[in-house]
Amino acid sequence: MSAAGVIGCIGLGVMGEPICRNLVRKSGRPVIGFDLRGAPLERLATLGVRAATTVAEVMRAAAIVFLSLPSGREVAALCEGAEGVLAHVRRGQIVVDLGTSPPALARDLAGAFAERGAGFADAPVARTREAAEQGRLSVMVGAAPEIFAALRPVLENFATDITHCGPPGAGQVVKILNNMVLVETVVALSEALALARGEGVDGGVLFEALARGSADSFALRNHGMKALLPGVFPERAFSAAYARKDLGYALDLADAHRLAVTGAENAARLLENAIATGDGERYWPVLSRVFGREKPEPA
Repeated sequence: MSAAGVIGCIGLGVMGEPICRNLVRKSGRPVIGFDLRGAPLERLATLGVRAATTVAEVMRAAAIVFLSLPSGREVAALCEGAEGVLAHVRRGQIVVDLGTSPPALARDLAGAFAERGAGFADAPVARTREAAEQGRLSVMVGAAPEIFAALRPVLENFATDITHCGPPGAGQVVKILNNMVLVETVVALSEALALARGEGVDGGVLFEALARGSADSFALRNHGMKALLPGVFPERAFSAAYARKDLGYALDLADAHRLAVTGAENAARLLENAIATGDGERYWPVLSRVFGREKPEPA
């Protein structure tokens, strides 16, 4: 199955817009985009992205269509609606879900697209918005081998690390577990930071020491040093509400396998606390505020 031709992007939010930007800049192929908001379409139009007015217009134009939507609920609605993606898909097209959705949905959609002679891949992206802007995302792909082979050169326009995790649904499983481990790690960093400050130890000194030892991690160097330490949790980033949604998928997997995942359950409670106290739209490490030490240290 070939992915040559026009590239379509549906959903131009926090991650979707920079992904689309990198596709039009690097792929050398025409790009068409759709979003319910006009602002990202206007920004991308200056780079040559054609603005579509409907999902059907994207489906008619594109050979490969990327979906970057908030959750599986939106993906299902967009694909299965009367005027949605499945209603307009044609033989040979490839549709790719870049968001984090339930693995069962990915498997169901792969079957539905296959019945129409089209391909489907779940390819959730990981890392920060900064990484999306730089084209340095990590992508975890669930797809048949021939679809992955067709997609990989296109994914390389916005990702530096691409992992074929297995058949449809496998990419979602790996991404969900990635997020579970990440959130639990940030909880541990939040606890350590609160304890250090309580003992009069500078948080910067703590994190610098951890970065030189066995506790070093991507979470420490990014979420810890750039968010927890200065107490900066902006909006228009990956929110506490989104993080709780992703963690919910992990808890669903645990329930299905009758596994007690107490670390994930605790992290979910902390995210729910952040949402209940009005921080649901803030960058998700805001969960650290439950420890009462979120303010920046004096210079």
